[in-house]
Amino acid sequence: MERVLVNFTNHPSKAWEENQKRAAEQYGTILDLPFPTVDPEGDEAYIEALAEQYLSRIEALSPTAVLCQGEFCLTYQIVSHLKKKEITVLAACSERCVEEKGSRKEVMFRFQRFRSY
Repeated sequence: MERVLVNFTNHPSKAWEENQKRAAEQYGTILDLPFPTVDPEGDEAYIEALAEQYLSRIEALSPTAVLCQGEFCLTYQIVSHLKKKEITVLAACSERCVEEKGSRKEVMFRFQRFRSY
């Protein structure tokens, strides 16, 4: 069976730095599943329904691991469920680099590693 890392974020893997791609490939082939826009007016039942919808999509991919980062309440639901199923769930850890250019600040994030939830 093929090993798969599901990238459940709003950051497509094609735009990742090479060191992040290499780290991710240790978990298998990278498959992107965009994290949805979450309605801020949605209540807990809305979040649970959205979680169920995406969990079925994620589980259908039989992932070795899932990189899950997005809106906090939905992320919590997804992570909690996947951990109960003993699926590795990861967060990307990055160094935040700020460069001031006059009155503007440019923020860049440099991937360092994955950390398990």
